[in-house]
Amino acid sequence: MRRDATPPTIRSPVLESAGVRHGFFTRQGGVSDGIHATLNCGYGSNDDRDRVRKNRAVCAGALGIAAPSLVTAYQMHGITVVEVDQPWLPEQAPHADAMVTRRPGIALGILTADCAPVLAADPQAGIVGACHAGWKGAKAGVVRALIDAMASLGADPARIAAAVGPAIGLASYEVGPEFRDAILAGDPGADGFFAAEPGQRPHFDLQGFVLARLKAAGLGQVDRIDADTCALTDRFFSYRRSCLTGEPDYGRQLSAIALTPDFRTPR
Repeated sequence: MRRDATPPTIRSPVLESAGVRHGFFTRQGGVSDGIHATLNCGYGSNDDRDRVRKNRAVCAGALGIAAPSLVTAYQMHGITVVEVDQPWLPEQAPHADAMVTRRPGIALGILTADCAPVLAADPQAGIVGACHAGWKGAKAGVVRALIDAMASLGADPARIAAAVGPAIGLASYEVGPEFRDAILAGDPGADGFFAAEPGQRPHFDLQGFVLARLKAAGLGQVDRIDADTCALTDRFFSYRRSCLTGEPDYGRQLSAIALTPDFRTPR
């Protein structure tokens, strides 16, 4: 694949049906090399900033958005939501894990390397949102915070279409008993998101956990992209995999949703 070609992009069926311009990008199709090869979009990595800037511009172009109009936040594994009225410079990114906008021409981007990205839209109201849902943020309520923020702008949860993007999968997400205890302490019903073979440590279904919270928020149109970021080495960056292999750093893939005047996904 040529470096200047459109990068591989995964799309959600429910967001496609809603005519929403969006994309769950992989690690393929950019200009970075080494452990950041190739479409690393995270300024928080140790990658060359100019290469990260070019990679983000590639993603913006694939969405039909001007590069400066693609915004990401300084993600903190919390539940803070910000409304985006105008783009900001990377160094001015607010500390937040969710964003909403009703301003056409802006794309909201979420950076992940095992955590779950969520993209959401109410096409009738002209409102889109996105959040970063690691286990801490998901447990604390970042999904509910996102949907509430969209509703405060005029979105109707019953009309919102949302998708959970690629994240670490159940088979790869081995956790300790203290992790399971922390999740169940606030939600005993979450036991169904854990699986374990006899005598083995539990594994956690992060995507399923996040998807359940979208449904609990009253959304009827939801889906998940079934892709394990840790297991699919050639397709995704993964923090856990970098720890297991002893790599000194890791890239971040981008998931983004754009509010455009036509509200249509490019074909």
